[in-house]
Amino acid sequence: MGIVTDVVLPLVLAFMMFTLGLGLTFPDFARLATRPKDMLVGLLFQIVLLPAVGFALVSLWPLAPEIAMGVMLIAVAPGGVTSNYLTALARGDVALSVSLTAVASLLCIVTIPLVLAFSHEWILGEAMSGEVTLAGTAIKIFAIVTAPVLLGMLVRRLAERFALKAEPIARTVSTIFFVLVLAGAVFQQRDNVVAYFAEAGGVTLALNLTMMLLAFLGAKMLGSGMAQRISICVECGLQNGTLAIAVGVLLYGGGAYVIPAAIYSLIMFASAMIFLGISRKKLAPQAV
Repeated sequence: MGIVTDVVLPLVLAFMMFTLGLGLTFPDFARLATRPKDMLVGLLFQIVLLPAVGFALVSLWPLAPEIAMGVMLIAVAPGGVTSNYLTALARGDVALSVSLTAVASLLCIVTIPLVLAFSHEWILGEAMSGEVTLAGTAIKIFAIVTAPVLLGMLVRRLAERFALKAEPIARTVSTIFFVLVLAGAVFQQRDNVVAYFAEAGGVTLALNLTMMLLAFLGAKMLGSGMAQRISICVECGLQNGTLAIAVGVLLYGGGAYVIPAAIYSLIMFASAMIFLGISRKKLAPQAV
């Protein structure tokens, strides 16, 4: 598994993040300045509240330390590109969804190391050390997430026609990679899947449903419109499972650490489909 975990998986994630960058333009980030309210609300829920809810759940839920850290891995992961597509299907604000994905994906170079450092010490009872350090984690996140996104954006900037043609193909390939990574994580732990699902299924489901509910209702309380609420809700419910699995493998060698991300990746699509049906029938007609 050495070459798979040390080379193939980081390259797969880097390609997926490069694909994300191909679909981004600099105006996607400008929304933070031009329409700050909804952006700040979305980032508040995704970057601050989501890890906080995840930490509260693992503190209250009786979990093995490895499973608890796995939950924090998915809680600190930014939204995935699938959230943009599902936001469109739900008739939400796609531009907001894309902007949130873009900003959160770049900010994760800071948020992931900080949250994991705190969680590591609290849950495992020791500070990060050896190969698992704050600086080392930040460097790995930059190499497999931030740099590929910036490279994709640069390609889009310099060769827009090529990027527009390549992006749909790359997105399809990324989806295939996501399925393979998810299947690989489950297959690697196939002897323990039932036991792990019994332990991690409840807490990951609680994390997913709690965040989607809090995001939708919280955005409403803070004055966001219906289309924006849908976007923020989907963005907070669909996390980058591939990133969570890759970080779990790179930092902790995989195993039980990646099981919550694999389970969450299955749960989030089911809950998103249910929300999609509700939003298209009852919520989206009010969207503005």
